[in-house]
Amino acid sequence: MTMRTPRQRGFTLLEVLVALVIVGTALGAALRAVGSLAANGSSLRSSMMATWSAENRLVQIRIEKLFPEVGKRSFACPQGDLHLMCEEEVRITPNPSLREINVSVFDVDNPGRRIVRLIQVVPRQT
Repeated sequence: MTMRTPRQRGFTLLEVLVALVIVGTALGAALRAVGSLAANGSSLRSSMMATWSAENRLVQIRIEKLFPEVGKRSFACPQGDLHLMCEEEVRITPNPSLREINVSVFDVDNPGRRIVRLIQVVPRQT
């Protein structure tokens, strides 16, 4: 009668280490993707709010039927909890009955970064 020794079952240390490396890599990639999504969401929100601010000014000009003077001016145009600064530049056009209005929106905390710029041409009201 030959006695058999029971065979050990389980994983070797090398197999466990390889599995840990694979899981760690997958978790790192997932965390990076989640961070990227969060940053994109914040950027999209800022862009949307800045567009609303610029559109508000352009609609105000249309509703009041203004024919603004040529020049540049800046004014605060906050939206919600975002502190935004609008810069309006009015330029002449080849047609003296029209004015081009550029409204750029900047973040107060980062004034070098223009978030959005909208352009509109308005006629002289008679």
